[in-house]
Amino acid sequence: MSLRSRFAPSPTGLLHIGNAYSALLCEAWAQQNDAELLLRIEDIDCTRCRTEFSAQMLDDLAWLGIAFDGDVVYQQKRLALYEQALQTLIGMEVVYPCFCTRSQIDATLIDEAMHHQRLDTNMLDNYPRKCANLSHDEQQQRMHIEPYAWRLDMSKVVAMLGDKMSWLGADGFEHSFMLSSIGDVIVGRKDIRFSYHLCVVVDDALQGITHVIRGMDLLTSTPVHRVLQVLLDYVSPQYIHHDLIQDELGQRLAKSKQSVTLKSLRDQGHSPEELRLSLMNTSRF
Repeated sequence: MSLRSRFAPSPTGLLHIGNAYSALLCEAWAQQNDAELLLRIEDIDCTRCRTEFSAQMLDDLAWLGIAFDGDVVYQQKRLALYEQALQTLIGMEVVYPCFCTRSQIDATLIDEAMHHQRLDTNMLDNYPRKCANLSHDEQQQRMHIEPYAWRLDMSKVVAMLGDKMSWLGADGFEHSFMLSSIGDVIVGRKDIRFSYHLCVVVDDALQGITHVIRGMDLLTSTPVHRVLQVLLDYVSPQYIHHDLIQDELGQRLAKSKQSVTLKSLRDQGHSPEELRLSLMNTSRF
């Protein structure tokens, strides 16, 4: 079986050195394993992504010297595929429309905490399930007049699949988790229709990704993706979660924090060889 991975940045800003580090790790893994490396631009969030950032990403990656296999894939060109997956989940009755706003959810959580009701802060999504038990008629009526998201009904998923599941690391170890610890995560957003979780699972499956290499910041997302893979009858890839490049304060680099970008390093006259040597000397999977 041919091996295949991907580098999948979101064009919400310029690539920073943490992104470059991740891309170089993907490249190193592909070279070591004689595997294909694809480039996917995760531009599903049209409220934050910009085409000029996408163009600069391609230029920066070319400057860095990373060669990708096949054509670049853009999520904005694959909306019909995500809609098909969402409709599958709706047809399975494992999702429900949620009409709550963020402020309403926060108020409910505070109220539950004040009344000493059970509040599991370890859940990935701590949504209090206010909309989980609405009648079909009420759902339909409100869907015509209110914005809504689609949430996984984890109680139904647990009843269908059981509470224990695992994902496979590239080290060969099975990493177990409890589905009940995930919570009712959003798979369809109010504003842009599809969530990151849904899109990335669809893309990885349809692109034939065998190994997902990404940062430790996405470790908690992997159980969600594994659940969606089972529900949608997709083959699950193996996962590698690498360490993150941190700033001088020990915080992970992020576009929102205006971390050092590849463009700024290029403008300052740094060479791609210099950046490669600096980053890969500290590389650890």
